[in-house]
Amino acid sequence: MKIMMREVCLGVEGLFELLYNELRQSTRASKQNCQDVARRIADEVNRICNESNRIQNSGDVDSWAQNLANHRLKQVCHYYKLGSLQGRVELQSTLSAIIYRYITPHQTPTSYQARLNMIEDFLQGFYAEALNAFRRETSLEETYRPRSLLELSEYMAFTERYGKRRIPLPGRRSQQLVILRAQTFSQQQPPETSVDMDTAAEGAAQESDATWNDAAIQQVREAMVLSDSEPLDSSLRETVIKELFAYLEERQQHDCANYFTLRLKDLPTREIEEILGINPRQRDYLQQRFKYHLIRFALSHRWELVHQWLGADLDRNLGLTPKEWQRFQEKLSSQQSELLKLKQQGYSNEQISKTLGCTLNQAQKRWFKLLEIAWDIRNSSVSGSGRSKDE
Repeated sequence: MKIMMREVCLGVEGLFELLYNELRQSTRASKQNCQDVARRIADEVNRICNESNRIQNSGDVDSWAQNLANHRLKQVCHYYKLGSLQGRVELQSTLSAIIYRYITPHQTPTSYQARLNMIEDFLQGFYAEALNAFRRETSLEETYRPRSLLELSEYMAFTERYGKRRIPLPGRRSQQLVILRAQTFSQQQPPETSVDMDTAAEGAAQESDATWNDAAIQQVREAMVLSDSEPLDSSLRETVIKELFAYLEERQQHDCANYFTLRLKDLPTREIEEILGINPRQRDYLQQRFKYHLIRFALSHRWELVHQWLGADLDRNLGLTPKEWQRFQEKLSSQQSELLKLKQQGYSNEQISKTLGCTLNQAQKRWFKLLEIAWDIRNSSVSGSGRSKDE
């Protein structure tokens, strides 16, 4: 047994290197971030292999370790590829489908919407429980919170596995942990709760889209401790918003500024149309015009500020992974490669235009085109059309 455990302990370093290298290639996370996540996964796999009698007696501990590590890596990359918003939706949908038939007290009539509301209420607490379990099992501090997209993906993957754990029951039976928690939650609800939730659901249906759920959704987000991307400084975000408003006002795009204000409030489409007094077709046109100005602002007007906010500045290879950065450089012409090199060396726009023998306006347009190439590569990876293992 000691020899077997020694082999696993030796193998955990190999697993760590494989996990670390894959995370570096498949994500845009920092080196330290990839090391931390890879180390936690490798340590968990090592612990499972050492504590499982079935694995220890199998005679092939290394294969078990590799399979477990690969499974966890695939889960993390899956949520990373989805991104924080779609990842939340995916996790919520997965757990909701498991507990849907167990969440309502017996002999209590409830509507479909009321049951969904109860599921949301239950999952708020379950996400917090999963976070505490994650801290405990990975020996993290009680104040730990996932701050980056990679850490968030790791947490969501753990939460899915945590909910699906089989808990032994009397009579050689077992049940998934999230189902047991949901059953307990339902049994603890007072009789009048389902009636109140029905009434609230009916009221929400008569008003605007999901207005009753806004507070609950916000609580879910807070309980899951999520951030929409890599850690962003709030003051930098406010600066980007302020600059974008100034950009729109300077170009007399007052209706786009009004639309942006309403979007910041996360209002549903129908309510935005009512406030602005426009029909769906007009709103669609306004949305496209705003998108045009947003892209111009992000890639041309204040590209340094926006890319810094997105963690996609030049120091981070414009937010591209190593494989994407290589593909990006292969797409560049010799002139564009020279422009990129000058930018990386900190040359001013005036110096670059003189070096390249073009006007200042031409140099800016060429840089805009270069950023568009990087933007397309990043977005093709996010949408899934460019590669299989990315955000």
